[in-house]
Amino acid sequence: MYKRILLKLSGESLQGTDGRSICEQRLVEYADQIIEASRLGVQIGIVIGGGNIFRGLRGIERGFDRVGGDQMGMLATVINSLALQSAIESGGGRCRVLTAIRMEPIAEFYSKRKAIESLERGEIVIFSAGTGSPYFTTDTGASLRAVEIEADVMLKGTRVDGVYDSDPEKNPSAVRFETISFDEVYARNLRVMDRTATAMCAENNLPIIVFDMDTQGNLRRLLCGEKIGTIVTDNPQPKR
Repeated sequence: MYKRILLKLSGESLQGTDGRSICEQRLVEYADQIIEASRLGVQIGIVIGGGNIFRGLRGIERGFDRVGGDQMGMLATVINSLALQSAIESGGGRCRVLTAIRMEPIAEFYSKRKAIESLERGEIVIFSAGTGSPYFTTDTGASLRAVEIEADVMLKGTRVDGVYDSDPEKNPSAVRFETISFDEVYARNLRVMDRTATAMCAENNLPIIVFDMDTQGNLRRLLCGEKIGTIVTDNPQPKR
């Protein structure tokens, strides 16, 4: 079992099926899975996007300045982080939100030492506001935090069950990979994460597992060693 993980969730995943910015039922389902995983003894860091509320790149299409749009996106991730923190604490978990930009008393400012001390105390730590700088996605923010906290693996929870050679929602004949190398991800131009995030994981020998987070219990099963999702790594047998 992994000792420490970084779980990356998309903001859009919180919408559920009802189209609201945050679906309370989906939030509770995610919180329950995260609490269950924490009780296994796994130290859990989380990064969640803000696309369900505002996405900077879409803001450009509406006339927003890129820097301003990205800053709005950072604030959207803070809203999602606070919502997830509330759901985790309501479910009996201990949770702390750290932000990449100062906004006390809403949340605490990030530092590596503070994050690791919290993880070692058994707290679930949510990293919000991306990297704190424009022009970087929350994928890159997740990769950066994973490397900084010395996580064993990056888990990318999505609505699909792994990495495919084409979009499985558009191509019913798409083939899922059980394991794929970073080099092959580049060669096939597969959108596992953005290129900056993928490169950071590759350069730091940090494996990525892409899996279906929307299936209840999948996070626990993955952490207990079941072959769920797709492993992206240059090591054919990453540490479990």
